[in-house]
Amino acid sequence: MSIEIVNVSKRFGDFVALDNVNVSIPAGQLTALLGPSGGGKSTLLRIIAGLETADSGRIEIEGVDATKLSPQKRNVGFVFQHYAAFKHLSVARNVAFGLEIRKRPKDEIRERVHELLKLVHLAQFADRLPSQLSGGQRQRMALARALAVQPTVLLLDEPFGALDAKVRKELRDWLRRLHDEVHVTTVFVTHDQEEALEVADEIVVINEGRVEQIGSPDALYDTPANDFVMRFLGPVTELGDRLVRPHDLQLLTGGGESGAVPGRITRITRVGFEIRVVVAVRDQFVTVTLTRNEFLSLDLHVGSEVQVRVAPEVANSVGQSRVLGAV
Repeated sequence: MSIEIVNVSKRFGDFVALDNVNVSIPAGQLTALLGPSGGGKSTLLRIIAGLETADSGRIEIEGVDATKLSPQKRNVGFVFQHYAAFKHLSVARNVAFGLEIRKRPKDEIRERVHELLKLVHLAQFADRLPSQLSGGQRQRMALARALAVQPTVLLLDEPFGALDAKVRKELRDWLRRLHDEVHVTTVFVTHDQEEALEVADEIVVINEGRVEQIGSPDALYDTPANDFVMRFLGPVTELGDRLVRPHDLQLLTGGGESGAVPGRITRITRVGFEIRVVVAVRDQFVTVTLTRNEFLSLDLHVGSEVQVRVAPEVANSVGQSRVLGAV
């Protein structure tokens, strides 16, 4: 169900956590609140859930003013970074907890728990304690517990932040597939740009309590509204007075190319399928990202004299020209 956040502000003493925030979250969509630590994204999520109270503004869920409703009456599922599992209860009982306190019939609870444990691939662990699960399995259990009460909105606060990189990657792929199956309106907080770009339908970039930009991952990456968004969503480098993506630069070994400036390679680093080349250009060090095949075709070495330019197709695009020229 849709969520409307209207003129929401929140202070903690002299600290402004949120400053007149307005966001519209469409029904059935997976939306990421992305930003640096302390930017206000978790505070906004907790206000949506009813765990914090805004100083001003209102929250609407499914067209109903939920600003003064208790968390229990908002019908939201909330998943924290650190699981908040009941250690003495089995996996099945953890998932059933919300249904039991709502006094649902036992047969209904048993059927719902079985269905959810199958959905999150934990059916074989139903009788285990949370301590007998891996971190990724505990987080899937927490998601199943949140979904058990059939919330209209699912809120996730840095759900994979306590996990290692490989498990995080596996779980965010799984979260995307899960969302496509259950179609519940989902909002998740993250400071991981790759996580947001890979999983979300829409990203809300929040910094210092303000919304910097809202849009699809492609729109934010290709046409950022300002320097902060561009720097926060992916790698950047400077060429002259331009801010540009390293993969949008070209290295040339010839001379006299339009828009190219001379430089000398000072460092070459391979990172997986990418080759990162650092070029000294006047008083700058410019990073250029190449594919392995591009790198090999140019026969580059530390000390090679090269020319650097923004790829013509990028320089000629309306969105990128606007961003680059704004720096």
